[in-house]
Amino acid sequence: MKILAVEDDPVALAVLRQALRRLGHDGVEASDGQAAWERLQAEPVRVVVSDWLMPRMDGLELCRRIRGQVGAEYTYFILLTGNDAKADNQRSAADAGVDDFLTKPLNFEELWMRLRVAERILRFATQVQQLEEMLPICSYCKKIRDDQNYWQQIEGYINQRTGSEFSHSICPDCYKKVVLPELEKLKAATVPAVERKNPAP
Repeated sequence: MKILAVEDDPVALAVLRQALRRLGHDGVEASDGQAAWERLQAEPVRVVVSDWLMPRMDGLELCRRIRGQVGAEYTYFILLTGNDAKADNQRSAADAGVDDFLTKPLNFEELWMRLRVAERILRFATQVQQLEEMLPICSYCKKIRDDQNYWQQIEGYINQRTGSEFSHSICPDCYKKVVLPELEKLKAATVPAVERKNPAP
């Protein structure tokens, strides 16, 4: 897997480079957030391991820019933090779109674990994207045709492939267009029936 390592400390970058190599990943490097952003524009990478505090552009701003790209494939972002990182700082990082954290000094086993999670998430994100691009869906009833040419509800189709469960509700537009008219019809049909049972004296 290709991974962008972003670190302004040459020693820490060398440690990260060696760890990625030992894990069998293809590492590309940048010395700060700005250099990383420029590299990503030329060569998209699906996983970024970035230091937090760097010159020119820090890790949070880099993550915000990545998340701000419209239509791009999902990038898994791991932020390197010091052991003294406070909960408030980590909340700020999560708000910026950071997926996971690693503390310095880098722990090889923790890096391995985080990258395994990244692989699973990216595989799932790719499957969802392919699902969205290739679904044969009926324009009228919104049923989906599966591989055996069987038409089924979208909920069943997605549940079979991803295990996702759905809760059901009614959007405001459908409530106005469908539910309210049906309620009015029901009300109109109910009133004459009540009047027939209880005629006026």
